[in-house]
This record gives sequence, C-alpha cells and structure tokens, in this order.
Amino acid sequence: MFGNVFNGLTAFTTGDHSPLSIHHHTRPLSRFDAAADELARVVHGYWNDEAGYRRLLSPAPLPVRWQVTGRNVAGPVAGATAEGTRARFAPLPGLKPITRQSLRDGGDLNRLHEVYGGLASGRLLLIGAPAAGKTAAAVLLLLEALKYRASHLDVREHIPVPLLLSLDGWDPRERAVEWAAGRISHAYTLFHGRKGRELACELLEAGRIALFLDGLDEVTGRLRAAMVSALESLPCRLVLLSRKREAQLTSKKARLSGALAVELPEVAPREAGAYLLRAGPAQPPPAWQALTRRLLDEPGSVVAQALRRPLWISLVHDVYGDDDPVDELLDTARFPRPLDIENHLLDHVVTAAYTPRAGYPHRRPRHSPETAERTLRHLAARLNEEGTRELRWWHIPTWVAPRPRAVFLAALVGPTFGALSGLAGSYGWGPVRATLLGLFAAIGGAYVAGRLHVEFSERQPLPSAGWRDVFTRFSLGVGLLIWAVSACGLWYGYRLQEDPIPFWLCGILAFVWGFAATMVSGSGFGIVQGTFLGLGSGPSFAPLRKSDRPRVADTRSIGPREVWRHHIGLRLVLGLTAGAGFMLWYIPITARTYGWGYGAVVGLAAGSWIIFVPCLLRNLAIATALAAVQLSFTEGSPVRLMAFLEDAHRRNLLRAVGPVYEFRHARLQERLGR
Repeated sequence: MFGNVFNGLTAFTTGDHSPLSIHHHTRPLSRFDAAADELARVVHGYWNDEAGYRRLLSPAPLPVRWQVTGRNVAGPVAGATAEGTRARFAPLPGLKPITRQSLRDGGDLNRLHEVYGGLASGRLLLIGAPAAGKTAAAVLLLLEALKYRASHLDVREHIPVPLLLSLDGWDPRERAVEWAAGRISHAYTLFHGRKGRELACELLEAGRIALFLDGLDEVTGRLRAAMVSALESLPCRLVLLSRKREAQLTSKKARLSGALAVELPEVAPREAGAYLLRAGPAQPPPAWQALTRRLLDEPGSVVAQALRRPLWISLVHDVYGDDDPVDELLDTARFPRPLDIENHLLDHVVTAAYTPRAGYPHRRPRHSPETAERTLRHLAARLNEEGTRELRWWHIPTWVAPRPRAVFLAALVGPTFGALSGLAGSYGWGPVRATLLGLFAAIGGAYVAGRLHVEFSERQPLPSAGWRDVFTRFSLGVGLLIWAVSACGLWYGYRLQEDPIPFWLCGILAFVWGFAATMVSGSGFGIVQGTFLGLGSGPSFAPLRKSDRPRVADTRSIGPREVWRHHIGLRLVLGLTAGAGFMLWYIPITARTYGWGYGAVVGLAAGSWIIFVPCLLRNLAIATALAAVQLSFTEGSPVRLMAFLEDAHRRNLLRAVGPVYEFRHARLQERLGR
C-alpha cells in the first residue's frame, strides 16, 4: 500500500528526549502497553519518513480543511454523535464529546483530530474528489494522533495507536479483526506468529488500535459494499477513505452505521497562492507574483480552476523552479481548459524531478530525464495493461522472456559444476574418463539449471522475507527432532564398527539433516527444493507445512528495495548454510574411506549445486536483477532498476506501500502509460 497547516512535527523526533520516549515510567508497563508503545514508535518512524518524501512536512503544507458533507453517503449526524443516547466510544482523554452543533462549521487538522477522538460512534468517513488530498490528510491525522498519544502516556490505555492500511487484497468473508490482525502480523515483527497475531487481535478487540483504511474506491462495487458491511463488526475506531463518487454508489447498497461523513473541499485561491509563495524564495520572482495575483484577482480563471486541488498545486511547485516561467500557465490560448493545465503538469513532472535544481533536496540525479521518463512510461504502461496500481518488483521477471536469464545462469552453473565433477573423477579414474565425466556434468548441470529457472519464472507470490517465517516454532521443532534422531542413529551405527567416532562429531555430521528438515517442514522449503536435501519439499508434504496463519506476502522490512535486499540476503545465507552443512556431513564420511582429497572435491561439487539452486536459480531477487538487465537492453531502462525505483520514490514520483511501489497518483500512471 500502504501522509494542512501542521506545526511542531519537525520537533517530533525519536530518542531519549522525544515525546515518544518510553524509557521512564512510574509504574510497570502491561503487556498491552508495551506492545502498543513499540507499535506507535515504529508507525511514527515509517510515516514520518513517508510524509517527508511526499512533501507533507516541508515546505509548510496546505492546510487541511473539512466540512460535514451534504452528500447522501452516510446516516444522520445524530447517529454519529449519539447525543442523548449511549455512546459506543468514550472520548479520548482530554477531548470533549462531539455534538452536531460543533460540527456545523467544519475545521482544520486539529479540529479533525478532535472529531476523530471525540466521535461517539468511532466511525469517520473521509471523502473527496480525486486529487483532493485524502491520503495526505489521513497521514497528517495519523501523525497528529500519535503526537497526542505521546503527550498523554499516563493514560495510554485509553488512546489507540493509529494504523494506515490498504483494503487491497481483503476478502470480506474473513472477519475484519482477523484480516487486520493478519496484516499487522505480517508488517511488524512484534506481532509475528500465532501468538503475535493473537496479541494483535486482542489489541484490536480492546480498542488499543485505530484503523485508517484507504483504497475503498479502488475495488469493485460489489466488493466495496461487502467490505463496508464487514467493517460494521470492528470493535475499534475506524477512519475510512474514499472518493466521493464511489462513496455515493456504495451507500446505495451498504452504509457504515453511525459514520460521520466529512468532505475535503477545494482549496481556496488565497491558500493556494500562499502555499506557492511560501515554497519559494523570500522575494518571489515576477512570474510567481503574476500567477498568485491571477489566483486572487480572478478566482474564476482557467488557472484558478485548475489549482483547486492539492495535487495540482504541489505539481506546480515540483515542475517549476524559482526562475522558471510559471506565468506561462496564464496563457489561455495555450491552456484553454483546466484539464490542459493538469495534463501539462503531469507531462513535465518527471523531467522536472530529474533536472538538477539548486537548493532542492535529492536534486543530483544519476539518470537523465529522458531515461527516467522512458522507464516510468514503460512501467506505467505495464501496470495499466495489468489493471493494477501496485508495482510488485517480484513480478518484473515475468515482463521479459526467461530464456536469456536461463542461458546466462546455465553458462555460469554448468561449467563450474562440470569442472568440480571432472576434478572429482580424476581421483581413481583416468584423465579421459574424468574429462568425459566433467563434460557430461557440465552439460547436464547447465540443462537442469536452465530448466529450473524457467519453471521458477512463472508469476508467483512473494515468499516470506522474514527469518522468523522460515524458522517457525514448528519447523525448528521438526529440525531438532530429526537432528537428534540422526545424530543418535549415526553414533549407534559407528559404535557397531571397530573405529567409532565421538558423539559430538555425530552431532556435527547430522546438522545437515536437521537443517534440511527445518527447511522442508516450513516456508523455507524452496531453499532446498531441487537439491539433494529437497526430499519432502514436493506437494505430497504440503500438509506438513500448513501454518497457523496465511501465507506471508508482506514483510517486516520497510520499503520495496529493503525487501528486495533482505530477500537476497536471506536466500544467500540459507543457501550457503545448506551447502556448507552438506559438505560438513559428506566430506568427513567420504574421507574415511577414500581420503580427504577425494572427499573434499566430491563434497564441494555436490555442495555447490545445493548452493546454486537457492542462491541463483530459484531466487526472485536475482531474477529481478537479471530481468532489469534485459529491460535495459529492450527498453533503455537503468540496469540497477531497484535503485532507480527507490530514487523515483524519494523524488515523489512513486510511493512505497509496504513491499510494493505505486505511482504518486492514478492520473500520473494513466498519463505516462499512454
């Protein structure tokens, strides 16, 4: 998925002197308090960084304005305020109950937080037109709620931790609490596993977490209605975001009981002009003064109509520098409609982001504007073709033919495996037979390597990116059991011979089987699948690997590039461990009969295959890196595609939502994809 005057957030830091610091307490923390405090710390760190990337903190942002909507998208306001009746939620400590009278005039961000914390129903529906700044308002509201909680730690048990989640991928037939707990479990290591998920459920049931749910307008109509109906049972505070048109259509089939619907209005010309001048130098250039005068003096002009929503106002700042001719937007012959100005800004935002500009952060691009625009256009076209907004990096290998990657890996793996096999054959065999063995091993290894990678290149979900997903309690238990049984069996078998070995050496030799059993019985079965240790990793053993939670498609690492790097590291470390474990077992046993030289070479040859499979042939991150090289030849995109995507994220062209990227706005993706 996964952000207006807001002062003081720059001082909202972490550390011993931060309002988030929880090192000193007058009483011991309960389990719920400790978990909620840690969650608040992590959530604040992520969204504070993300708000910085989205330009929500500096320059001083547009003010958040809202008003109770007159659209027929929710029930009566009296149902949300519950005046004269029993309230579903008590006001947060320090806040007053919200009444119909207090809602009459709308308000700003601080007032919106008061509504969020004082609404009796605990249900807030935030709607607006496309590009009205709904997600930005939600991010700023979330940060304001965290700031408020940090200043009231003595009553923390009555103030929930806000979480912003995307509704994408939720099947409403699953209970809302269980779905949310699963997303929390996937996203934060604190809530990992069965007990962690149970803790997340308990926090939700106790109202210690508040959910901000985005993306309702991005699912189909029937699914939207089912989601709204399923959200009725949520026992915690809820903020639901939607475009106003989709909210109206959904309300005809299902309504969120007791919800208060507030709408983000268009930005006033005065506020738009003040923001544009505030983002520039102390003495605005004449072109910027001309633009702001037109906004103030002619609110009905084409440019004033275009700059009524936060997206387009911020794009003006992104596209035009201090000395650029921003007053060209006043040319009605060139821009006769507001849509023409919007399209002009979308068409130039990529070039502006990759053009060096003095005094702006992240303005020393490693890629030319032409390369950046060519790459982003290709990515947008792909996403438009697939009908999605989520750029999943692990799907990139499916965009290009797998055969070139398979040939490259076969050329890398085959000769290496063949050389080691031929060297092993030289012990006891003649040079001719050893050469033939190496040749056949090279050809066979290359063929199998290519086939394995081609079969692996089909579209698939992202495997677990966490160590704890691989080493679950169940898989560790199975591995320890197999290791103990193998060590005892090996020790007893050697006891029957004339030359027994010590038990500690049997434990070392049996390590590989315990490790293989751990992989096979858990989500790490792909590490050893296709190797000598992969017995049991096929579909017949799938029931053994059933866990007590859904398959992990998210990660505890923040950001897609971090997930990609973590995935590489995980596969490399586990692959090397599996290969080293096999060598540790095979070489000493073989050496007792054939000598250390033969045992070392044969063990190295067999162990290298165990390393090659998870580290190279069945590694999504490696496949993505190689696919990026293919795309650089066919589309002219950067070779280091993941680094480019992260750079585009920092330049506010892409947004990071968990392990996936999204374009800054659906209009930008649609425009680039054309």
